[in-house]
Amino acid sequence: MDTRKSDAIYEILLQKGFAESLCREIAYKYMNTDYTATRMLGYLYRMTELKEEQLVDEMIAILEDRDRIIKKHEMEQAQAAINRIYNEGLE
Repeated sequence: MDTRKSDAIYEILLQKGFAESLCREIAYKYMNTDYTATRMLGYLYRMTELKEEQLVDEMIAILEDRDRIIKKHEMEQAQAAINRIYNEGLE
């Protein structure tokens, strides 16, 4: 992961007046992949007035989306393996 995105999230959250500990936790613990950081940056750039509850809700939604995508890819790989067995057998 490019930590510049996490650094950018951290700085934007500080500029918006959130507590330093919350900024650090969100930026470096939860929004620490390219997907999550990019989504959060997009959200932060769009929002002018932002409450702590809204920020945390968006963070949770982003993490849930990421988990859903991961599970979808895992299921697709499992289905491909099943199809291969049906078509080619176990040998």
